[in-house]
Amino acid sequence: MQSDTFVRPEIKDFSPYSPGLSIDEIREKYALQRVIKMASNENPLGVSPLVQKTLAKHIGGVFRYPRSGSPDLRAALARHLDVPEEWIVAGNGSDEIIDLLIRVKARPGKDHVLLFEPSFSMYRLLARLCGVEVRTIPLDEDFHFPWVRMLQSVTEETAVVFVTTPDNPTGYAPEVQELESVAGQLPPHVLLVVDEAYMDFARPMDEYTLLPRLKDMPNVVVLRTFSKLYGLAGLRLGYGVMPPWLADALIRVKPPFSVNILAEVAGTAALQDIDFTRATLDCVITGRTYLATELERMGCRVFPSQANFLLFKLGRANRNELSAQHVFQELLRRGVIIRPLKSYGLDEYLRVSIGTEEENQIFIREIEAVLHG
Repeated sequence: MQSDTFVRPEIKDFSPYSPGLSIDEIREKYALQRVIKMASNENPLGVSPLVQKTLAKHIGGVFRYPRSGSPDLRAALARHLDVPEEWIVAGNGSDEIIDLLIRVKARPGKDHVLLFEPSFSMYRLLARLCGVEVRTIPLDEDFHFPWVRMLQSVTEETAVVFVTTPDNPTGYAPEVQELESVAGQLPPHVLLVVDEAYMDFARPMDEYTLLPRLKDMPNVVVLRTFSKLYGLAGLRLGYGVMPPWLADALIRVKPPFSVNILAEVAGTAALQDIDFTRATLDCVITGRTYLATELERMGCRVFPSQANFLLFKLGRANRNELSAQHVFQELLRRGVIIRPLKSYGLDEYLRVSIGTEEENQIFIREIEAVLHG
């Protein structure tokens, strides 16, 4: 029996999301004792001690369904962000919020979404799964956002425009005034979704985030995640801040228990552990400067980043004319996982997440050995 009989046409050539390699995969493949992962932009310090205690305290309650809509977490976020609770929608990672926004706003077969290229692949995947056309605008040569070209691409059928800032995989963040201007120039029917998954690492954050200005922007949604600064990537927890009419629509159609009970209590606890978040920020910002300095010393071209990772090109460091893929594979053999960017269309670029001080030093030592050995 052919799959065409039961599977929608959009699924026929569907390419899945390509995640980073796991530590266990590389340890087993190369028979290594020590493997460090600097590929998936995870928290280098792990999980907050307060979160761990909270999870242990609530583990016995997992036989119960969580409360629909995650009211305790939404209330905690409202206090933390100083926004009304009715503006917030919690989800099973920010991926769920992206999916819901496309489903609620875009009409399959008629509307389309706009996004920059390269960008986070989940926008494209979720839009295609919803049967919504994806149109892309290439980034400038320096990986900045071509706002004029984007605005010129908007039509009556443009439902959503996605912008990631700080951007993934580049780390670039435009000043907030640029985003304000773009939001004001978009037609009223177009929703601007600003994905701020890495905004916690931008310095100074007030110069880049749109969140404090949302009350004057009826066509803007800001997405945030607990996966990066708060170290909850494995629990899948994110949220969107948006106009209350849109938040109400998402909550009405969202599966009632998509945020599990442990994720909700962990997120609430993570907001309270100020010492852990400060330590994480110190680690990332210090490590970001160190890695950029060392990679540039070796002759790599490092792109400015406001995120917890760096995009770089081998450049003058590549005396032996090794491909980025070759360097990636050689680092794997040495127990260091970073991210090749072929899936982003950036074959000669690499991305490295900021690690602990020890992990950063190991990475620099090993990549220098690969390039100059």
